[in-house]
Amino acid sequence: MTPANTHKFYIDGEWVEPLSAKTVDVINPATEQTIATIALGDEKDVERAVTAARNAFDGFASTTREERIALLERIIEVYKTRLGDLADAVSSEMGAPAGLAAKAQAPSGLGHFMSTLKVLQSYEFEEKIGSTTVVHEPVGVCAFITPWNWPLNQIGAKVAPALAAGCTIVLKPSEVAPLNALVFAEIMDEAGVPAGVFNLVNGDGPTVGVALSSHPEVDMVSFTGSTRAGVEIAKNAAPTVKRVTQELGGKSANIIVDDDAFADAVARDVAAMVVNSGQSCNAGSRILVPAGRMDEAAEIAEKALADIVVGSPDDAKTAVGPVVSEAQFTKIQRLIQSGIDEGATVAAGGVGRPDGIDAGYFVRPTVFADVTNDMTIAREEIFGPVMTLIGYQDDDDAVRIANDTNYGLSGYVSASDPERARKIARRLRTGNVHLNGAPLDRNAPFGGYKQSGNGREFGKFGLAEFLEAKAIFGDNTD
Repeated sequence: MTPANTHKFYIDGEWVEPLSAKTVDVINPATEQTIATIALGDEKDVERAVTAARNAFDGFASTTREERIALLERIIEVYKTRLGDLADAVSSEMGAPAGLAAKAQAPSGLGHFMSTLKVLQSYEFEEKIGSTTVVHEPVGVCAFITPWNWPLNQIGAKVAPALAAGCTIVLKPSEVAPLNALVFAEIMDEAGVPAGVFNLVNGDGPTVGVALSSHPEVDMVSFTGSTRAGVEIAKNAAPTVKRVTQELGGKSANIIVDDDAFADAVARDVAAMVVNSGQSCNAGSRILVPAGRMDEAAEIAEKALADIVVGSPDDAKTAVGPVVSEAQFTKIQRLIQSGIDEGATVAAGGVGRPDGIDAGYFVRPTVFADVTNDMTIAREEIFGPVMTLIGYQDDDDAVRIANDTNYGLSGYVSASDPERARKIARRLRTGNVHLNGAPLDRNAPFGGYKQSGNGREFGKFGLAEFLEAKAIFGDNTD
């Protein structure tokens, strides 16, 4: 399903023609064929969108909680009717298997609207501290720059709380996978979001991304993507001292302790690592195992991957589709080769496409054993179905290795003894930790330490990011 407005932008409540003549092809990574062409904006298109958002801000910021609740409820109802279209778009443009697109990718954005609605219904926008009233007000015009890997999850995690707070929005989705965002804009339009409150401009980072992050009328930039791009956005935003929140890269460690649950934990987490073709910023790509059980872990990992089907996203049997693009495929192949060149042992997978696949950006799910934490494959974010097995001596050594990284997004700990797992988790310098395979919680904060970013998304923590605190002193009224 290709949206109707691929050559238009959504600005001030209308689908408008771009001022730029640039376009880019959207490629199906499973077939390497063009499935759509979209318009790319420029600085003038950004100016139109930001002006619309600025003009709409005062009116929307003054809406009541009840009005914003009603708006979120309408968006939720319309979103439900478009789940199939959203899933089709995600599957075709970024290669997610149809089942994953329908059960996880498309519903993820809806989940954020539903959880934000619950937060909004009881959130305290005012509080009293002695004779001071503290008012939590919307931060202003927000620019959102979102990625291609879990596109609707990141759009929903930003747009829902921003609307709940009373902010206005300009969204720049990834030009690699933009079709789902166009469907999302249609949802916003049908739900009756006031003109100028939500705007969408497609474009690339060096043009539209830079224009948004440096624009003096943008009060806040929320970005999800690579650490490299996040640094540039922060630099562009600095002269106007705007708020910047970032959810960036990761190289998350997964500590599996030496106990009776070891084998099951390795098999479970190897299989989990290749979901979405390993294209998740919080993927547990560094699997830390007791050094004495390295060979056993490698054998378990190989068996865990043996039955995983890599293939067309349209095939119901497929568990792992292609990676998103030729550039991503090439990068992953380079990093797999670097692991071989640096002396790691290939326990499963390796360079090249899977057997029997001659086209498409398909990567062989790969496990390296005997990896040391100074190897390239243990330091760089691969963003593909590639994982490393790193040996450790004891819990202290495992924590040391886990924290020996520039990143700090997620961590994983598996142990039969819950107290042991908790003790290890508290020592990890990461924004979140999964114990014994626990999933994400949309009501809990999501974000990273160190070069994995700043700020938090999801639930009440995500809403707080879009609010300014104003202290009114000497307010003795009840």
